[in-house]
Amino acid sequence: MRDDNVRRVCIVGGGSAGWMTAAALARQLPAGVEIALVESEEIGTVGVGEATIPPIKLFNQLLGLNEAEFVKATQGSFKLGIEFVGWGRAGHRYFHPFGTYGADFDSVPMHHWWLKQRLAGDQTPLDDFSMAWVAAKANRFAPPAQDRRLVQSTFDYAYHFDAGLYAQALRRLAEGLGVTRHEGRITGVARDGESGNITHITLADGRQVEAEFWIDCSGFRGLLIAETLATPFIDWTHWLPCDRALAVPCGHANGTDGEGFTPYTRSTAHGAGWQWRIPLQHRIGNGHVFSSAFMGEDEAAALLLANLDGPALADPRLLRFTTGRRAQAWSHNVVAIGLAAGFMEPLESTSLHLVQSGIMRLLALWPTRGMDALVRDEFNKVTATEWERIRDFLILHYHLNSRDEPMWRQCAAMPIPDSLQHKMEHFRRFARLVSDGPELFLNASWLAVHIGQCNLPDRYDPLVDSRAAQVDAPRLLSGLARVMREAAAEMPSHAAFIARYCAA
Repeated sequence: MRDDNVRRVCIVGGGSAGWMTAAALARQLPAGVEIALVESEEIGTVGVGEATIPPIKLFNQLLGLNEAEFVKATQGSFKLGIEFVGWGRAGHRYFHPFGTYGADFDSVPMHHWWLKQRLAGDQTPLDDFSMAWVAAKANRFAPPAQDRRLVQSTFDYAYHFDAGLYAQALRRLAEGLGVTRHEGRITGVARDGESGNITHITLADGRQVEAEFWIDCSGFRGLLIAETLATPFIDWTHWLPCDRALAVPCGHANGTDGEGFTPYTRSTAHGAGWQWRIPLQHRIGNGHVFSSAFMGEDEAAALLLANLDGPALADPRLLRFTTGRRAQAWSHNVVAIGLAAGFMEPLESTSLHLVQSGIMRLLALWPTRGMDALVRDEFNKVTATEWERIRDFLILHYHLNSRDEPMWRQCAAMPIPDSLQHKMEHFRRFARLVSDGPELFLNASWLAVHIGQCNLPDRYDPLVDSRAAQVDAPRLLSGLARVMREAAAEMPSHAAFIARYCAA
């Protein structure tokens, strides 16, 4: 190893964020780098991040996890997208799919042809052209086809799983790869008098752990990034008003053979927030995310408990949070990963993804002991951009609504970031999806929410009319919908696929 390479790394905090970080670093860093993780069994973890998005598959592959064994170990299930109930308006529902809509049959994107038909009176929902939804609404699942000529290749998938069991599995993997775990509560943090870098921490029993580079996975507390380094926090509550969540598991009403064992997450809007529903093999994860300015905790708990599939398996657990991010995720010789870096509600299942992307960004910009500011600044710039683009996507859900409760009226009327206003205006006027750079959520995702929450464009692409004589759009669209229905009918049920492939 070169003399300026980092040789000792310490991760502060366990849970999903800590052990995802530990496992990834142990897989990717060269031999000779000592990796330690400090956590205390006295301190609990948030542990409600049970729904994911498709990039988690790449992360698991990086770690060498076998998919079937991973799903078994975490009591997992499969996810084709998210169904949104009551978001645009009460009683209305739509699906945000993983994958694309239909298959483009012309140089003009398919949704413009769909919009032309709609304006002519055809009321076929856009959802009917999503392979993910056609399968999901029938409770069917199979992995996508590899042949790109088949409509079965046009969707993607992710997982639901028990985040606590995932952390346990990654701990076993990381310790097997040489990560040293220290049990203990941190009572002191020491810094270098000149550089301000952290040099060591002290545990309650007097032990000291030294490192050259620190990764803060201590959750909302931000033990290193916030309490020690006083890194400012950028508050986004004025755009994303929810600041509480109540989480409770419940049983399956009819077991995993019933209709409730869905291959998708459900998000149901309530008067001052929304409720998640995440089906696992051994239970259903539920939670009510709400704004304390518009609803009390007792009322929120009662609403949650009244909308469960089966009996509650525990008392609701309350989480308090502030939506936003650290002004710098990397300060001095500390990088914050997970909740220590910031929080965005799990509306689009981005919590574990932000852990994953932070880890991969850190590996791409791994420092030397000198902690070059150029590297640190690039990490912070890219991190801020990613968080802000996801933020805008979440704001879109709240802003595009015509519900009649006080919180929702406030969200519909609130000023929004210029970056989001620009995108919304382009879509409303021209049905075009624009962006100024790479985004986590691609065109199909933005299209799902725009259309699903009734931001219907004024017109379709002008090229459609000039090409209408050459493109038989009605026949092609109806053919796509028919082929998708036939393909879904050939898939096994979600329950049957799991029983055969990865039953816990």
